[in-house]
Order: sequence, then C-alpha cells, then structure tokens
Amino acid sequence: MRSSRALVPTLKEVPADAAGPSTVFLLRGGFVRRVGAGIYSFLPLGVRVLRKVERIVREELDRAGALEVLLPALLPAEYFRETGRWDVFGDTLFRLHDRKGGDYHLGPTHEEIITDLVRREVRSYRDLPKNLYQIQTKFRDEPRPRGGLLRCREFSMKDAYSFDADEAGARQSYEAMRAAYVRVFDRLALDYRMVAADSGAMGGSGSAEFQVLVQTGEDVIAACSACSYAANLEVASTPPAPPPAAAGEVPPPERVLTPGKGSIEEVSALLGASPATFLKSLVYVAGEGLVLAVVRGDHEVNEIKLARALDVREVHLASAAEVERATGAPVGFAGPVGFRGRVVIDRDAAAVPSGITGANEVDVHLRNVVPGRDFEAPVAELRSVREGDPCPSCGAPLRLYRGIEAGHIFLLGTHYSAKMGATYLDERGEQHPLVMGCYGIGVSRLVATAVEQAHDEDGIRWPMSIAPYEVHLVQVGQEPEVVAAVAELEAALEAAGVELLVDDRDERPGVKFKDADLIGIPLRVTVGRKALEAGGVELKPRAERDPKRAERLPLAGAAAAIAARVAALRAGG
Repeated sequence: MRSSRALVPTLKEVPADAAGPSTVFLLRGGFVRRVGAGIYSFLPLGVRVLRKVERIVREELDRAGALEVLLPALLPAEYFRETGRWDVFGDTLFRLHDRKGGDYHLGPTHEEIITDLVRREVRSYRDLPKNLYQIQTKFRDEPRPRGGLLRCREFSMKDAYSFDADEAGARQSYEAMRAAYVRVFDRLALDYRMVAADSGAMGGSGSAEFQVLVQTGEDVIAACSACSYAANLEVASTPPAPPPAAAGEVPPPERVLTPGKGSIEEVSALLGASPATFLKSLVYVAGEGLVLAVVRGDHEVNEIKLARALDVREVHLASAAEVERATGAPVGFAGPVGFRGRVVIDRDAAAVPSGITGANEVDVHLRNVVPGRDFEAPVAELRSVREGDPCPSCGAPLRLYRGIEAGHIFLLGTHYSAKMGATYLDERGEQHPLVMGCYGIGVSRLVATAVEQAHDEDGIRWPMSIAPYEVHLVQVGQEPEVVAAVAELEAALEAAGVELLVDDRDERPGVKFKDADLIGIPLRVTVGRKALEAGGVELKPRAERDPKRAERLPLAGAAAAIAARVAALRAGG
C-alpha cells in the first residue's frame, strides 16, 4: 500500500480529549477516531491491527476445538428475564422497544442466547462436549467510558461457551481454553499474568483473569515474588496475622477526647499510637441496610470481599448523613462498641489485643477496646492485601502490579443451564443440566493494550504479529533513481510475501520519519539519494532508539535480507 493512496491521517498535536498512551497514539497515528463517549471508528490501519488480533484468537480457538458461530446483537428481553439478569445488569443494558412495544436490549454478553441455542439442539450425552465461540460487537452503557478503546460502550469481543456432561468434563474444557489463551497472549507478545479473579455478575464457581502488566492499568494484581500465585486485588488473599503475644488483662474501654481528629493519621499522631492498633470502622450500605465493617487501622476494606461476606451483590460507602444517623456522630468517629446495627470484623482486626476506635460520639474515641469482649461480630477476611504481605501459597512476599484485564475465563457450572432448562439425557435416559464454562477476550481492547505496553515517547512499537504492516518503506526525495529503487524494492518485497506500506508522499524527510515512529511498523527501510550513492538502503528496527545504528544493505540483496528479517520476527526471533 502506498501512502499517496492510503488513508493515514496522522496528527501532530495530542487531541484535547485523549488520555493515556494508547488513546493518544492511536488517535495521532490515524488508527481510530472518536465518534462519541466510548464509541470509536476504526480507520484502515486500525482495521488491519484488529483483524490480525482476531486472526490469532480465531486460530487458537479453532486449534482448541471450539466452533465458531455468530449470534445476534439485538436480543429480546425474555432471555435475560429468564435468568434474572434483566435486573442484575441494571443501567448497563442498552434497552429499547420495537414498534409493537416489545422489550429488547443490545447484547453485553451472550450466556443466555448460547444456552438457548444449545438447549434446542443438544439432546444426548452423545452430543457432548461442545465449545462454541463468536467474535462480535458488544454493547454496555458504561457510566464512565475512559481510556479510549480500553473501556468502551461498543466494543469487539470474543466470547466462547463450553457445554459438558459433568464437572470433570467442564474442568477439561476450562483447561483447554486456558492453554489456548496462553498461546494467544504469547503470540501477541504481551507481558501478562494469569490471576485468580471474582466471578461478579457472570456467576459460577470460579474464574481467572489474564492481566497484561502495564503502569497505566486500572486493575491491581498481587503476585508472589517466589511462586506462581497471582490474583486480582479484589480476591487476593494472605494468611491471617500471627496471634499477638499475651498482653495481660486489658482495662475497660476508656473515652479519649480527640477534638477535630477524625482520621487514623490524626488520631494516631495525637495519641502516639501505631495505626496497627486501631480498629478502623466504616459504615457501608449493603442491600437494604447498613453495616459497620471493622479492619485494622493500617489496612483497607476490600469491598468485593465485604460483599461476599455479607452475601450481597455489592456494597458502597454510606453517605455522611447516613453515617451520622447510624452512629450519632460525624464521619471519622464510628466504632463497633454500642453500634446499633450489623457489625462484621476482619480476622486481623479481630486479633488486635487492645484497640483504639471511634466512640460514636463527636470528638471522642475509645481505647482499650477488645474484640469479642467489648463487642461481638462475625469474623471474615475483609481487607485488601498489601505490598510485602506473605503469599498464601508459599509465604514469600507479595508484589503489587497494575494491569489491564485482557481475558477472563469462568467455570459457570449449572448457573445458567439449570435456570433455563438446558439439559441432556445420559446413558440411562436420565436428565441432567449441562455444565458450562465461559471465556472472554476483549479483541478491540487488545489493540489498545498492546500500545499501552509497547510504546515510547515517539509513538507505538507494534509486535510483528499484529503490526498493521511489517515494513515501512520510506522514500526520501523524488529523484528518478530513488523512485525506481523504491519501485524495485516494493515489487521484490511484495513478491516475497512481505506486508508493506510505502511512504511516497512529497514531504520532508523529518515529517516522514516522525510519522514512521508514530505509526510504529516494526521495520523501517529508507531509500534516498545519499544512501543509494553510498551503495544501498538503510534498515532500522522501530525498537532501535539510536538513529545512527541503522543497518546499510546493498540494493541488490536488500529485498532478500529484509524478507529474512521479517521471517525471523514473525517467528519471534
């Protein structure tokens, strides 16, 4: 493809609404354009990258034995109502009515639709197992679309669904998909970790995420410094703190005046006490009521763990007015002693031998508070792990990383099949619900994720596997010998099967080189009068930072040498 005929509208300036490296460089490089909040058009370069990601995903899913289908995006409400997700998804669903007043929505995910398909077509154990997948547009009304392609309201996703006769078969399907995902992310040349995760609204018995490690990621993962343990911060665990040494008899709780001091830091400084001796008490809205969550003063409440301990879908911090109504004091002075309501305490906080906490009274705290003596509360794991906490598997220190969720795999069990009557007959003619798994990859998100991980201050550094083109042939000057050399090299490279973008624009060399760095094609070949006079052309990898280290190739053998370099990069060499 020649630039003079292509649509590659690069931008010199950063768009005003762009935030994050992937958004900046994909917009500036002419890969995408914003249509609305969380809605993007893919331009020709972006489509080429997207299709290459799709091809890798499709090849590995096919290799794993999955079968491709294509399901509708416009869905009748009856299927989500059948499983209760019409209400669970809430405002995330794009809902609409047809001309007859029927309820419909745009598909955010397709568990119900694929389950309906299978319950109609699968009758016997002889029809199992089955693994069906699609690559299709999904729609979710995100409250805060952000990060360009990283969190959109319309996006491309690969979703696969396995159906087995029993839990053992489902585990085999899950493992096959895990291995396929490893191959996908390896081929995409991403630095990633597979981590334990929360199943959330998908339901089911277990799940794992594939997190790509980037400094700009919105997720936090905890990974062991010594073994393979890794988990999203939402579910990461650490062993309980060792029991404290016996402190002797603790006197009764004592009121301490703390005027205007409501935070752990302020009260800690005032009383000269370590935050680890505090019983931090936070009021949450959980379902229809309020609950007081108690953690150690140097720990943070993990809201996913709290919701799980309370057996509710989600929790959120109470408002200042709700806190004052529940405790009789402003925010910062809540405590479990005398709290008239539900209390739950983290296991490390429950081990504090003598703690300091709010007195449910303005400008007053209590010290010498002993959990189990001065208040009763069920004990659960409520806190988030911290950098340096011991690994639950081997005890080595945990490290915290930021990441972007690129894939998610779930063991769904019979969560959907039982509700929807998706069953099969076994060898004895007895009926059983199908055991399911679900496996998602954010295909369009991977385009942005690759940029977040592989860029520098000048632009993108695409891996060869998904680069829009493999070689960027830059023509410097319009002299006849330069034009002829470019045409000769172009023909030879295309004959060798190399994907080629030829910059034949009548522009200054500096403009072309900046655009080449911005677009990020792995190999740049420069053909100009000076290079030809010196006997050849210049080859420079995009990843090479030193412009003086360009390799000079004789024109006569340049095509073969460049094609060999491309082949090596394709193979990962």
